Amino acid sequence: MFKHFRGDLFGGITAGIVALPLALAFGVSSGLGPSAGLYGAIFISFFAALFGGTNTQISGPTAPMTAVSMVIIAGILAVNDGDVSKALPIILAVFLLAGLMQIGLGLIGLGKYIKYIPYPVVSGFMTAIGVIILVTQILPAVGYYPKEDAEYVSQYKAAAEEEILENILKEEAGEGILVLEDFEETIRRANGITPEEMQKEAKTLAAKDASGVLGTIKVLPRALQSINWLELGLALATIIIIYGFKRITTAVPSTLVALIVVSGLAYGLGWDYRPIEKIPEGLPIPQLGIFTEFKLSALTPYIFTALTLSLLGAIDSLLTSVVADNMTQTKHKPNKELVGQGIGNSIAAVFGGIPGAGATIRTVVNINSGGKTRLSGMIAGLLLLVILLALGPVASQIPAAVLAGILVTVGIGVMDYKGLKAIPYLPKDIKLGPLKLSSEVIIMLTVLVLSSIWNLVYAVGIGLVIASLMFMKKIGDLTATRSNVKPLKEQPWADEKDFPAKLKEEVFIKHIKGPLFFGSTSDFQQLAEQIPDTASTVVLRLDRMQYMDQSGLYAMEDILQDLNKKDIKVLLVGLLDQPKYMMERIDIIPDLVPRESIFEDFQPCLDWIIENVEDVKTT
Repeated sequence: MFKHFRGDLFGGITAGIVALPLALAFGVSSGLGPSAGLYGAIFISFFAALFGGTNTQISGPTAPMTAVSMVIIAGILAVNDGDVSKALPIILAVFLLAGLMQIGLGLIGLGKYIKYIPYPVVSGFMTAIGVIILVTQILPAVGYYPKEDAEYVSQYKAAAEEEILENILKEEAGEGILVLEDFEETIRRANGITPEEMQKEAKTLAAKDASGVLGTIKVLPRALQSINWLELGLALATIIIIYGFKRITTAVPSTLVALIVVSGLAYGLGWDYRPIEKIPEGLPIPQLGIFTEFKLSALTPYIFTALTLSLLGAIDSLLTSVVADNMTQTKHKPNKELVGQGIGNSIAAVFGGIPGAGATIRTVVNINSGGKTRLSGMIAGLLLLVILLALGPVASQIPAAVLAGILVTVGIGVMDYKGLKAIPYLPKDIKLGPLKLSSEVIIMLTVLVLSSIWNLVYAVGIGLVIASLMFMKKIGDLTATRSNVKPLKEQPWADEKDFPAKLKEEVFIKHIKGPLFFGSTSDFQQLAEQIPDTASTVVLRLDRMQYMDQSGLYAMEDILQDLNKKDIKVLLVGLLDQPKYMMERIDIIPDLVPRESIFEDFQPCLDWIIENVEDVKTT
């Protein structure tokens, strides 16, 4: 490990410097504050490198993982009246569960299957992540915070009263003291509500309603009427420096330059800007509330969400691993990488950090700076820990608008422009009435729109379902096109050309090319209807039917039963192991097709036909 220490040292330090502003920005964006982003970067970088399967990978909070985390955190906060301290144990428990699930995915060997997720789903998701980050950073970039707009918050006072009363009734129901004949306890508790509590609840509801893409668009007119020009100027200056400095040199991370220059200028000149939340001093402390306040009933609604988060982290990390492989001419270990990422995310959750994954840009920076072993990722994590301990109070003076500017550039950069540019050129393979559309574009735009305005988790699931259904439709159509019942005089295979001419009306052959599965059974089931009255024998050429699922199995059984009722003899040729195993399980073999009617090659089948099939016209 220490053979390439010099390169690993420079690679780790450079990657850590690049990670610093992003970690702070992602932490703020998530809703848990800059320290959560920094803690996540420290622990994930160190432990994912130590236990992972990609030597040069640098891990930490990433845009996709932060976007999903942001949705999870906002949802749990809303359930807990916007109280972070109350919601934190369940939030971190979800993150911990996602990390443990990643470990499980690696241990059962699912790492190699991540590559089968369709590109349009990934493309739509990544572009949606960019849209979400870009839109949600407009408000902090212009210095507008809905919770601090008294006129806007006042609209939610009536809803706040309803919410508080509903919570009182739930508490009483849980305590077993809610009685319809006697509301004295309810009235007593309601009278105990202070104006401050009412205002706090109204602020929580206002912030919830203004969150996400649709919420931001809803309050955008108010935000544009009360722009804080100093905050907007700081955000724009950050964006300009990030893009402009890259034209001068890429040796120094432009994000870090923008962070230092704009923050230093704002602080040095004593401007009245809004700083980020204070970063706690000292070593990160384990959040034991995850365990001491654990309730299975509170975690159960988020199990699917945790699974989605773990799968997203797996995809994110393994895509970066492929990039690292291409740059270093090495081969990563996908399952080991998932275990490492899971360990990193689990430990980060225990210490209050947001989840992350392999980060492409930081990994590329590490490799280009000389990083060659897992030591580089560990050094990056240690560097961030040193910065936390030494510069925590200084980092707490960073303007919030600067991090908003950084996130705007992240949102622009994370979008999949390659997929967007390809939209006009993708083949239009679906007809909807008079319209011709591309199935891949439909999938991409569905995931993009649903992720942006509804729910990231469900959007990906719907995208996968649509992609799977469309794939099955295409395979089914392809199988049906290539597989038809024909008399031998039409398109025979090479070994069928010498078939006796006198028997070509009595013997029909079906060539099945490809799997017989639930996407192709409807066409296969028409077999019995296609065979004319002159046929006495049907030969099923199964040489190229590599796979049969349960739907295909029962479709085969139905066809064979129909042919038996018509006294049509069925011969199987080239039956492969998997379909044969399936057919033996439900006794298609030997009940419907005797073993003597199964032939490995066509020639012995032909010999049987010549010997046993009579020419009806000559008898």
